[in-house]
Amino acid sequence: MATVSRVARGQLNVDAGIRMRVRKAAAELGLDLDQRRNDKSTIIAFLLSNRDVLHSFQAHILLGAEAYCASQNRELLFMSLRYSPSVPPKELHLPQILSQRTTVRAVILGGTNSANMLSALRDREIPFAVLGNNVLGEWHPEECDAVYSGDVQGAFDLTSQLIADGHRDIWFVGDVDLPWYARCSEGYRQSMLKAGLQPRVSEIHSDDHQLGYLAMRSILSRRERVTAVFAGSDQIARGVYEALRQSGLSVPGDISVAGFNDSEAALMDPPLTSVTEFPEELGKHLADFVLRRVQEPEREFQQLTIPTRLALRGSTKPVPNDRGLSRADVLASLRS
Repeated sequence: MATVSRVARGQLNVDAGIRMRVRKAAAELGLDLDQRRNDKSTIIAFLLSNRDVLHSFQAHILLGAEAYCASQNRELLFMSLRYSPSVPPKELHLPQILSQRTTVRAVILGGTNSANMLSALRDREIPFAVLGNNVLGEWHPEECDAVYSGDVQGAFDLTSQLIADGHRDIWFVGDVDLPWYARCSEGYRQSMLKAGLQPRVSEIHSDDHQLGYLAMRSILSRRERVTAVFAGSDQIARGVYEALRQSGLSVPGDISVAGFNDSEAALMDPPLTSVTEFPEELGKHLADFVLRRVQEPEREFQQLTIPTRLALRGSTKPVPNDRGLSRADVLASLRS
């Protein structure tokens, strides 16, 4: 009975020969196992891990996932959970409702997750899709369904734009111990090195707004050469603004500032140059992936990257180009 139940739920831990025999027997009895598995009454869980419930970016991912589930006549259940990445997968405590496979059939992993959560869901045969940008530690993206925001390319494009504007002393400010800042830092480094410039990354670790303030004050106190700052988020950029103004410096008159995620950029003074991400699209595709997984348990795992868009505003401006090249020439050389 347990084996038949696993086949009916679409689980993969059943020998292929036995699975075929069960499906043949079901057909002889007039039972459509695929229809049972695709029952529209099943619920998808959105699990927000290790992040504040009011986090703006994650809230928009949730909105996108909910909209897609609604379009497919599916219900989305929101839950939040905090856990340690050091807990062994078998000891990781999951919300009790996830063990009720007849109620919750799959999980969208939002927030910040670790490899132990991925292993725990896999070991308990719970289908899931994960926001790939926010996974801590070593993991294997090819072994699960994952959706990414194209932050590495977005950071590369933003840095290339600053370089094309004539900036050479560009600092990156972000806590690179966290995966989303590490990915932005990687795009920044790639662009700087391609242009033959020295990457400069702040070593301060703190919360977003405080991090921007402390990092900028530190850079200024050490009298580092800086004409532009690439903040790893709009929230960090707010702290950079504050530190510059307390030091009697203007944006962009003295130092250009750019952010990332475009969540607060248009509300800042001056409006912040940033990189627009599309969190609702991330949510829609995460929901699509888990619904497909429920319907087709044996399909190949998928990974998808949603591109970003550069949003130029009043917080950055060109400086004299010391190589006699046009901005278009510099951008073309960086992206070739």
